[in-house]
Amino acid sequence: MHIHLPCRRSLLAAVAASACSFAGLATADTAYPSRPVTVVVPQGAGGANDAIARIVLQRVSELLGQSFVVDNRVGAGGNIGTAYAAKAKPDGYTLMLTSDSAQVVAPALYKSPGFDPIKDFEPVAAVATAGYVLVANPSFPANSVRELIALAKAKPGSISYASAGNGTLNHLIAEVLRKQAGIDIQHVPYKSSAAAATDVVSGQVPISVQSLPSSIGFIQGGKLKVLGVVNPKRVPALPDAPTIGETLPGFGFTPWYGMFAPAGTPPEVVAKLHGAVEKALAAKDVQDRLAQQGAEPWRLGSAQFGASVKTELGRWATIVRDSGARVD
Repeated sequence: MHIHLPCRRSLLAAVAASACSFAGLATADTAYPSRPVTVVVPQGAGGANDAIARIVLQRVSELLGQSFVVDNRVGAGGNIGTAYAAKAKPDGYTLMLTSDSAQVVAPALYKSPGFDPIKDFEPVAAVATAGYVLVANPSFPANSVRELIALAKAKPGSISYASAGNGTLNHLIAEVLRKQAGIDIQHVPYKSSAAAATDVVSGQVPISVQSLPSSIGFIQGGKLKVLGVVNPKRVPALPDAPTIGETLPGFGFTPWYGMFAPAGTPPEVVAKLHGAVEKALAAKDVQDRLAQQGAEPWRLGSAQFGASVKTELGRWATIVRDSGARVD
C-alpha cells in the first residue's frame, strides 16, 4: 500500500495543533487567576456593598489562591466605578461587585450614566440580598407602619423622612411607600445613608429607610426602632419585625448585590469565578458573617442572574418615572 506522506504529515500536524489548542484552553482555565484580581466596588468603604464584598471575596481569594483586592470607586450614584469597570480589559482581572441601586436604578435616573448595564457586562454571580427597614427615632410616636400611616393622615405634611439623596434606593422605596399608603410625607435628602441615619438617631428627622448592614448596630443599641421590614418576607436578623407588606399587601423589595465582569470575559473564567462564589456562599462561616450584616446568600446561576437583572431594570424604570426623580 502506498502512503502519501504529505497527507499523513498534514494529518499529524492538524492533530498536534488541535491538541495544543485544547491544552492551551485547559492551561488558561486552570492558571486563572495567576495574579491579583481587582474588584471594583462603586460605593464607599464601610457601606453595605463594601462589607458584603469583603466577606465573600476573602473566601473566594482562599479558594482560588490569589488576592482579590477591593477598589472603592465612588461618585455619581455608583456610575463612576461602574463605568470604569465596564471599560476594563475583559480578561477576568478587573471585576465588579455592586448593588442593584448602581446597576439597575442608576440607569433609569441618569440621562447618561456612562455604561449599559446589559451590553457592557457579563453577569458572574448573584452574591447576597440585604434586609432593608423603615426605621424611626425611638421618641417617634408611631411604633408600626399602620400607626405611621394613621399619624401621617391625621397631620398631612408634618412628617419628614431622610434619605441618602435624590434618586437613591432608600428615597425611591420611601416614595413607593408614600404613594401606596396614600400619605403626605416630606423628603429630606442627605449625601449618604450614614448621614441620614445619624440625623434620625439624633432626632433631627424622624424616619428613614435604611439597609440593615448600615443600621443594625443602631437598632441593636436601641438608638433606632424598626417600624417595618422593606423585604417581601421577614428577615432572619429581625425575626419579630413585621414586613411593610403585612400592612400594605403587595409592597416589597429585595435589594441585592452581585458580581459582574466586563463584556467579552472568557466564559471559562466566568464559570470559574461563579463556582468560587458559590462555594464561598455555601460556607457556614461566610453565611454567619453575612447574617451579622443583615444579609443572606443569594444563589442563582449566571444566566438566571442575568435574567433577573433585566427584569429589575424594567421595574425600577417604572418606579423612577412614577416618582419623578431625575439626576443629570
